[in-house]
Amino acid sequence: MDYDVAGNLHKVLADLPEGVRLVAVSKFHPNEYLQAAYDEGQRIFGESHEQELSKKQATMPDDIQWHFIGHLQTNKVKYIAPYIDMIEAVDSIKLLKEINKQAAKHDRVINVLLELHIAQEATKYGLTPDACRQLLADGEWRELKNVHISGIMMMASNVDDEDQIRSEFMQAADFFDEVKAEYFADDDAFCERSWGMSHDYKIAVECCSTMVRVGTTIFGPRVY
Repeated sequence: MDYDVAGNLHKVLADLPEGVRLVAVSKFHPNEYLQAAYDEGQRIFGESHEQELSKKQATMPDDIQWHFIGHLQTNKVKYIAPYIDMIEAVDSIKLLKEINKQAAKHDRVINVLLELHIAQEATKYGLTPDACRQLLADGEWRELKNVHISGIMMMASNVDDEDQIRSEFMQAADFFDEVKAEYFADDDAFCERSWGMSHDYKIAVECCSTMVRVGTTIFGPRVY
């Protein structure tokens, strides 16, 4: 292995204050890189392709917490429902219902995050704040007993302007506070604010993030 995964992992962890967890984004990286991070104590790994995730889940240690961090098609949910710890990018009530349906088949409750789209760049995925408010106001999610909404996930614009990045993170933090107060005030497990990646996680931890998703900084350029 020609990349110092262990050293890089510890550098990132040293930047994270207490209460902020690391999702090591391991997509497109070989098992040996994941194992190197695992051997240093890392337990949360993020993947975004169902087939790659399923292969890794079958061959890596059982106590890994797998987070699905990419756009998830409803027809793929059934494959990951038996073991996934968290689905981080839920952007529709349709997907929420499908996760609930598949989780029920395995007598599980799957944690999810609602994906918020704040960034000022074109993307197909994520709920606008208003769409997210509408989804919550409609209340259908309350009937879903095998899925638990645990917080909010978002990505800032991929720009060099740190003020813009900070502004977008704080918009997400304010939105989290708003929906927490209105819908989840009595739910201590609605607590996750997942934002921050390799290029901006240090800003994210200043902006109320509880979970950062870092890949390249730990594992190096992706091996496609």
